[in-house]
Amino acid sequence: GRFAGFSLYISNTGDRDSSSLCYKDRPELPPLSFTTTCTLSGRYIIYYNERLDGVTYPGYEDSTSVLTELCEVTVNGCRKPGVYGSNCNILCPKYCRYRTCHIQNGTCFGCEAGYTGTVCATECPDEWYGFDCKQQCSGHCRDNDPCNKANGTCDGGCAAGWIGSFCEKECRNGTYGYGCVNNCSGHCIGDSTCNKQTGYCDRGCKPGYTNSLCNKKCSSGTYGKDCAKKCSEYCLHNISCNYIDGVCTDGCQNGYIGNICNTSCEHGRYGKNCSHTCSSNCKTCKHTDGTCSCHAGWSGPNCSITCNNSYGENCKYPCDPFCVNQTCDRFDGTCQHACPDSNKNCNVAILEDSGSNQKEDTYTAGLSVSIGFNALLLAVVLFLLWRQYTKLHSGAIKSCWESSLYEKSTHIDVPEPTYQELDLKENPYQNNN
Repeated sequence: GRFAGFSLYISNTGDRDSSSLCYKDRPELPPLSFTTTCTLSGRYIIYYNERLDGVTYPGYEDSTSVLTELCEVTVNGCRKPGVYGSNCNILCPKYCRYRTCHIQNGTCFGCEAGYTGTVCATECPDEWYGFDCKQQCSGHCRDNDPCNKANGTCDGGCAAGWIGSFCEKECRNGTYGYGCVNNCSGHCIGDSTCNKQTGYCDRGCKPGYTNSLCNKKCSSGTYGKDCAKKCSEYCLHNISCNYIDGVCTDGCQNGYIGNICNTSCEHGRYGKNCSHTCSSNCKTCKHTDGTCSCHAGWSGPNCSITCNNSYGENCKYPCDPFCVNQTCDRFDGTCQHACPDSNKNCNVAILEDSGSNQKEDTYTAGLSVSIGFNALLLAVVLFLLWRQYTKLHSGAIKSCWESSLYEKSTHIDVPEPTYQELDLKENPYQNNN
């Protein structure tokens, strides 16, 4: 009907435009007995219903004209805000918004920030704040304290890694801690930022740094990731290597090459940066200073000295003293000049007295032949005796074997041994080296 859609305003001036809306009716027809409560204070109550020419008001039965018929209007209220009851002598609940409440039952029309309930007597639960407790705290207050339930701020400050009025902002990259006043070490692996709460490098440190903050260099003698590698012991002057990559900054000791001096010279090379070639006369060559174990015929630290009156590896064997001038081949020791008996090494002595030598050789030969012949005869006799003994004591043995030696030696006259005293020259022998 034409009564629907009206509005009520509270004002101190009578001007609707400067008034506060108290109630707005819907397009449906309101009940005949209508009661509403306004939580505002003012000198005037303005009733207003609008039907403007040329304006369509959807949902209204009659959108062209207005009919207002008020049989009775009663306005009840207390002279001052903040009280309620039949005598307006009861204070509204403490946390009612604007300290106003229903003038009859004292219920709050809204609560102060941080409180909820019909009489605003219940604090917001932890992690919530504001009007009607509809806003959530940041969750980053220091020591996990709840935020202020009225405005959401962290009264005790922010947790490490957070800043802002509500502790809602993370520390910028490269900073950490309470108030974000600490700088990261800058040595986290992969140039990653440190943990904004602790400053730790959660993924580890760059090579050359250690501890949780990665702010400590490797100690002397170590390098690399987690300082787990040891510098080469062959850095020049025993100076410690670079703590990041292990490079020997002053180079390598003789006999070693490579950035970290961990490779010895290849076979046949020696010295600083392995720049020297071992002598071809070396059998083995020390990679540090080139000292050699020499092939036959050579000696000296670099095997550059030929053997003199000696021969073999490192000239360690002396030529035979019976070589002419004690000279011999420096490789195999053969005498360079022939000996009277054509002995290559001249290591058999020749006695000076040829006459006595001949006589002594005759005596020696005769004695040797006699001893050898007598020994042979003794062996034959012993064998025959053993054969006879075996034959007498082996009657149960039918099989036997025929010895050709037995058949051919049925009778042997053993001559009586003869001896001859030799008149030998004193010292008939000579030792050879």
